[in-house]
Amino acid sequence: MLETVLAKIGLPLLMDIVGGALGRINHPVAQSAAKALADTQNAIVAGMISPEAAQEANRHLEKMTELQQQAVSDALSEVNQSLRAEVASDDPYVRRMRPTFGYLMAITWTVQMLSLAYVIVFDTQHASVVLDAISSLSAIWTVALSVLGIYVYKRSEEKTSLPFNAAKSDIAASVPLPARKPRAAFND
Repeated sequence: MLETVLAKIGLPLLMDIVGGALGRINHPVAQSAAKALADTQNAIVAGMISPEAAQEANRHLEKMTELQQQAVSDALSEVNQSLRAEVASDDPYVRRMRPTFGYLMAITWTVQMLSLAYVIVFDTQHASVVLDAISSLSAIWTVALSVLGIYVYKRSEEKTSLPFNAAKSDIAASVPLPARKPRAAFND
């Protein structure tokens, strides 16, 4: 959405904003980029760059924004289709795959950490070798924990966006509460 607004405002304003921000950075590359943007903006104002060329740049920016938004939309559509297929599946494992993955990750992590603790406490002469081996697994754990984090985040998002969540609160409000036992009255 921000890209669309910037595309409609125009290239000169965009160059002014970006050039000003880059000008405040104390680095030669940022300074030269800010100078190049300022020179380009001055050339547009002085008429050295035709309005047609500026319009073409705006059109190009709008088209690039449109293509980027279409790519994001396509990616979300694919995710939506796969999640719908998962929910609609008659195979119970497909519906329970995310929790199963989470449980397996927790078990694996626990076994690895308990093994590491055992080696550090009871077999200290081999601890450095085991620590090096476990540090070599960090890339694998990064990927696995990232996938698990996405699973948890997406599942939480699905639960909050389900259409029957509002109906649940209405149903809960209409369920009668059990009667309370009368309290003994003291000092009556």
